[in-house]
Amino acid sequence: MNTQERWHGAMQNNYGTPTITLVRGDGVEVWDDEERRYLDFLGGIATNILGHSHPAIVKAVSSQIRELSHVSNLYAHKPGVELAEKLRDMTNDPSARIFFCNSGAEANEAAIKISRLTGRTQIIAALGAFHGRTTGALSITGQEGKRRPFEPLLPDVRFVPYGDVKAMSRAVSKKTALVILEAIQGENGVVVPPIGYLKAVRELCDTKGALFAIDAVQTGMGRTGEWFGFESEGIAPDVITLAKGLGGGLPLGAMITLGKRVPAFKPGEHGSTFGGNPISCAAANAAVDHLVKRDLLWKVAQAGEFLKAELSMIGGVQEVRGRGLLLGIVLDSNVATELANKAASHGLLLNAPNKNVIRIAPALVVSKAQLKEFVKIFAKSLGEVLNG
Repeated sequence: MNTQERWHGAMQNNYGTPTITLVRGDGVEVWDDEERRYLDFLGGIATNILGHSHPAIVKAVSSQIRELSHVSNLYAHKPGVELAEKLRDMTNDPSARIFFCNSGAEANEAAIKISRLTGRTQIIAALGAFHGRTTGALSITGQEGKRRPFEPLLPDVRFVPYGDVKAMSRAVSKKTALVILEAIQGENGVVVPPIGYLKAVRELCDTKGALFAIDAVQTGMGRTGEWFGFESEGIAPDVITLAKGLGGGLPLGAMITLGKRVPAFKPGEHGSTFGGNPISCAAANAAVDHLVKRDLLWKVAQAGEFLKAELSMIGGVQEVRGRGLLLGIVLDSNVATELANKAASHGLLLNAPNKNVIRIAPALVVSKAQLKEFVKIFAKSLGEVLNG
């Protein structure tokens, strides 16, 4: 019995049955159970920021698990405190305080609970947004197909078009507890808001006394060439949520609050058994240190510009949107799923978040040679799909 048959016989069907079984990886390359090599340009959906089996992470995790594995949050541990200090410093705000969890959905759940401490309940989110699949996070996810099977969800949530300042202005009131937006909408096809949009929303929230949260789960940890993905707007949100790349491939999420106007959890009001465990924090510390030491944020921005230029010249590509190494390749036709399958047959792993968009989020350590190989395979695969 092969792995696919075993999966089908033991697993819930929420993912369908995968057609590829991966057994090992090295950087941006992975191999399946038939020893076939692939370029991994999905990166665990923007998670493996240093790629697979990176020596810095392997060393950090191996050392940590020999010393201390899991202690719960009844006790402090050095990797967690060190990581919290790093995240605080990234915000350039000494008032920043961190809550660790395991995923982006949990980070957004924490943001929802923080907003309830304002005494208000209304939340404004964006159409097309994705904030997670737990009940609270799903309640603020602006994708009807994901929400409908599980309704009723949290009440008092309103959705407005992403990037539309006028619509947001009409929605935000003195009853609004929280406005939550992604810096770039990842699951909706890497949709980038107009320049000045996040700044305008920040000003609206200030006027109405609402909290402003940025979901940086996909854009965070250097993926766009910035630590969080909103810095170019010159703003500071009240809340930042992180996950995916934060753990360098291990499960780790975080909610960061900034400024004195944001309510704070009191002892016993929130928690997470595994959140911020020493092993995941050790991996995260190693990943952050490597990004800084190798000046990878600058290199990520340069890689994004290279890919945009190269991909825009390929026939069948309408536009390339996004920043850094979170890019959405918009196609002229609705063949994204077919293209992803064709690319896999040529040794390239991609993702089709919708019918005409391919999303890529490779490891931030991707080399120039691998970028060129990606472009070559992508062009070949798209040409085969379009020409039959």
